[in-house]
Parts: sequence; structure tokens; C-alpha cells
Amino acid sequence: MSFYTSLNAMKNAQTDLGVISHNIANVETNGFKKSSTSFADVVASSALTDPRKIMGVGATVDSITQNFSLGAIEQTGGALDMAIAGDGFFTTRSAESGKTLYTRNGSFSIDENGFIQDGANNRLQTIPVDADGMPTATVPQDTQIPPVNADGAEFAGVTVGSDGRISAAYADGSVVLVGRVALASFIAPTGLRQVGSSNWETSGLSGAAQYGLPENGQYGSLLSGALERSNVDIAEELVGLITAQRNFQANAKAIDTATQISQTVINLRT
Repeated sequence: MSFYTSLNAMKNAQTDLGVISHNIANVETNGFKKSSTSFADVVASSALTDPRKIMGVGATVDSITQNFSLGAIEQTGGALDMAIAGDGFFTTRSAESGKTLYTRNGSFSIDENGFIQDGANNRLQTIPVDADGMPTATVPQDTQIPPVNADGAEFAGVTVGSDGRISAAYADGSVVLVGRVALASFIAPTGLRQVGSSNWETSGLSGAAQYGLPENGQYGSLLSGALERSNVDIAEELVGLITAQRNFQANAKAIDTATQISQTVINLRT
């Protein structure tokens, strides 16, 4: 029994080491959210077992939970670099598959067709608005900046306000309001499924996305010209790394001790 108990504990320590290593590897990844491993004890008994003599049989991984606390904000000066000062998520949609993704990485740029996207052809979603910035629809759509305005003037630049208004400026001095950045929130963000590149998608645990605009409630406001860095604390992770290593070594020692005891019993002579 002790062999399997310690073996399971070693596997748990390996899982913990893997999670910590993943956190450390992404310390410089914009919008990355660290994870932590939770464990639970395992007890096997029956209705006839004396509760004063129940002995546990080890531990198991209970969950690997993401931490969505705000990361450090870095000023970049990029017009389409955005950070969210709140709990919201940027919404993007793949131009190829149509899959909707959610991210905290606000590093966007304009492609050759005028769409604002993340570099992987996932297009930023915005809420359509009128000339006064009031929403005209509730369903987010792809953000596209016209290369020329109605008078034929060429595109000159873009700005993003703290309320999510994306304004395109043209060579004749006119400004066109393209839309307002759509932010999503979830009743249980820790239930979001990680898909890589600081992107998540909904799952049965997270619930459906609720869309809103910046500077409204829990969604938060936008900081233009800035990016949210990873929320990994390297010092905390290194301490956790040492602890996980010690746990692995302790359980390996337990297996070694059990082996020595078994060998001693086998070698007993009457």
C-alpha cells in the first residue's frame, strides 16, 4: 500500500512541477494568467470500518485553477495596444473558422484589409454605434477601418478612448467613429478553457459570455497605448518550485524506505 501511496504522491508532485514550470515559462507573455494546483486527500473505507481506524491512501489532484488577478501594466505607446483596467475580456473571432475567443492580451494591429486583429487573424469585436457613440446593436461584429472616407480622403491614424471608442482619422481632417470595443465577462471565469496564445473559450463551467462596453460596471475601462503583462510572480513560483521538488524527494525516500523494510522481511530467518 505504501508503494502506491507514495507513487501517486510523486505523480502529484510532477503535476505541480509542470504547472509551476508553465507559469515560469510565460512570465513574459502578455495577458497570461498563472495557475495553481490544489490537492485532496483520498480515504477508502466501508460502513463497517471503525472510524477511529480509518487510514488515508494518499492524495489526488483536485483542480488546476487559473488566477485572473490583474497583471502589471506596461506603457507601449502603440495606438492599438490596449489594457483592461477591470475584469472584462477582449473578444475576437477567427476569420477562418469563425470561432470566438476571449483574451486579456490587447496587442492589436490593422491588416491589409483594414480589420483590427491580433496577428493570428482573430479579429477584434466591437459594438456598432451611431455618430454620438450610442450602441445601435447588441451583437459584436468584426472591426474594420475603411481605407478612405466618404469623401475619398486616405486613412491617417486611429485612436482608442477609455470608453472603447475607436476613431479613425483621415487626411482631410475628418474623424469617423468605427465602433466601441466589446468586452465580455463571465459568471465563473476560472471555468474558461485555455487554448493557448493567451486565449480562452467558453465551457460549461464558465457560463456564456455577457457583453458590455468599457467604463460600465465590472467590465472596466481601457488604457490605450498600454499592455497587460503576465501576472506571474517569479519569486513566488521559485518558492513553489522548491516545495514541489522537496515533496517529490520525500515521497521517493518513502518508497526507498518501504523497499528496505520489505527486503528486511524477506531476508528474515527463523
